[in-house]
Amino acid sequence: MICDWAKMTRRDRDAAYNNTGAVPDSATLIDERATASAAFRLKGVHALNLAYGETEREQWDIYRGPDPAAPTLAFIHGGYWQRNRREDFAILAQGALSMGWNVAMCGYSLAPDATMERICWQIHAALDWLAANGEAHGAGGPILLSGWSAGGHLAALGAEHPAVAAALCISGIYELGPIRDTYLNTALRLTDEEITELSPLRRPVVPKPIAVAYGAAELPALCQHSRHFHGYRAEAQAPGPLLPIAGADHFRVLEALRQPGGALLRAAAELLR
Repeated sequence: MICDWAKMTRRDRDAAYNNTGAVPDSATLIDERATASAAFRLKGVHALNLAYGETEREQWDIYRGPDPAAPTLAFIHGGYWQRNRREDFAILAQGALSMGWNVAMCGYSLAPDATMERICWQIHAALDWLAANGEAHGAGGPILLSGWSAGGHLAALGAEHPAVAAALCISGIYELGPIRDTYLNTALRLTDEEITELSPLRRPVVPKPIAVAYGAAELPALCQHSRHFHGYRAEAQAPGPLLPIAGADHFRVLEALRQPGGALLRAAAELLR
């Protein structure tokens, strides 16, 4: 995935995936997003904390637009499968809501409490629930599954679910092998089977439309993941564009999802045509 990966030191491998270290003001950006999301959750008519499983994190938040039959942007948060909460990304719903869509944000268990296999299973269970119950809560239209960072990985796998019409994967990890060689594996404890079975670059290509987006100013490793995943799909003639967002780092790329009429939401709309 990265040139000379085998020759790199552990310190260099860690740095290759350390997004917070690569973006000096990342803590400020995260705090601003969480504060705006907390205020956003208090406004409007929302259906919050809808359980699809037994644990506290196995819940959906649904932000309703004017038409329950409009498309639903189902978003999976990132955090390298071991941090963050769906609640702290609520403000990102603004863009899709302004288009008349509905938005559903998915929670899931985190490592080390859950294995990668368990997390991926939860996403499919969550989509089962959304397909069966979304309409009753104002989100009955076609599902466009999206996710950022670790959520991009989970969206790429979740695109296999029959209820998903298309997907928008943002700055995802599509090959898990290198992750085992970094600090991230302390909590994840990836097995050989998980790497083989849960890496999108090792799975059969999903023939549905999938847009693969990333920030052009992200760490090279993250950019390579997105380019390789799109290339893997293109070789199989699977539909969907590659969308580098000029000037965006790993955190600012999310602003493109929040912007009405921005590149990511325009691409999302095209996927459903």
